[in-house]
Amino acid sequence: MGVTTVTDVRPAPAGASGGVLQTLFRTEQGGHEQVVLCQDRASGLKAVIAVHSTALGPALGGTRFHPYASEDEAVLDALNLSRGMSYKNALAGLEHGGGKAVIIGDPELIKTEELLLAYGRFVASLGGRYVTACDVGTYVADMDVIARTNRWTTGRSPENGGAGDSSVLTAYGVFQGMRASAQHLWGDPTLRGRRVGIAGVGKVGHHLVEHLLKDGAEVVITDVRAESVDRVLARHPQVTAVADTDALIRTEGLDVYAPCALGGALNDASVPALTAKVVCGAANNQLAHPGVEKDLSDRGILYAPDYVVNAGGVIQVADELHGFDFDRCRAKAAKIFDTTLSIFARAKADGIPPAAAADRIAEARMAEARRA
Repeated sequence: MGVTTVTDVRPAPAGASGGVLQTLFRTEQGGHEQVVLCQDRASGLKAVIAVHSTALGPALGGTRFHPYASEDEAVLDALNLSRGMSYKNALAGLEHGGGKAVIIGDPELIKTEELLLAYGRFVASLGGRYVTACDVGTYVADMDVIARTNRWTTGRSPENGGAGDSSVLTAYGVFQGMRASAQHLWGDPTLRGRRVGIAGVGKVGHHLVEHLLKDGAEVVITDVRAESVDRVLARHPQVTAVADTDALIRTEGLDVYAPCALGGALNDASVPALTAKVVCGAANNQLAHPGVEKDLSDRGILYAPDYVVNAGGVIQVADELHGFDFDRCRAKAAKIFDTTLSIFARAKADGIPPAAAADRIAEARMAEARRA
């Protein structure tokens, strides 16, 4: 259930059809309007831009900079993330379709001004069909550079006409999704007295910690980067840290699990070990495969669809295109609470998991736009 995840982009054997082209042209998981492979040998840039849909307007989604194990894995991520953005933007009520880009490589080793400028030129070559923003491995300062060669860039600094860090409202939206989950499951829209585990306290996760503590929650964290954990503990000594995600999901008395790092956090190994009754986090594509949500449901675990609750950031960067107003964006992000509740209600009425209900609502909006 949930946004379908593409699982096989392996190259086809010689003389056979399959792989990426098979996925794009002959499977439901594909359906992308455009996938662009970008290379600039001078700067070392290798990138993939995936435009899933422009039914609701120009595709909008961030640029991920990551040291993928292979080019195939990078294409896979771009396909999955861009498809998810179509659904996210539709449910957020935005006049944007879904797109996503990935840059292949370790940003700490190869990110240069020359590379970012080259990437900006590739995005600009699409003529506005794809609008980019920050994602894992890219930051506001990077968007300022990219904007020098591409006017379809959001997530820029206020000094350069942008809205700044979109992780602020991403975290706020996830918090609203948690409040809705608490309302649905426990009858009270608060996390007060609840134990919440956050996997990943980087750009989004550390803001989420702030919201939860103010609401009276007990917070447990982990992160692969020790410095991220240390930053939170220095500011909030009442927060507890555990060694890794495996320890976090097994934490006794955990009420909510919030995956806030990379995708695939909910899989055949992690779901049986979960002690939490709610999963609600900022990471994209949390379901490793379509059967995972049924496994969650069978265990009585409420799943708040990731692309619904983490939409605060895209709401912010979309607003930047029209003259950014933080209060207006915060008000829109607050509606994630109502949207999440409506999805839970639709799921109950239709007898389906929440992600399937969210998919139906998003697909109906996109289909209506195509007919118009």
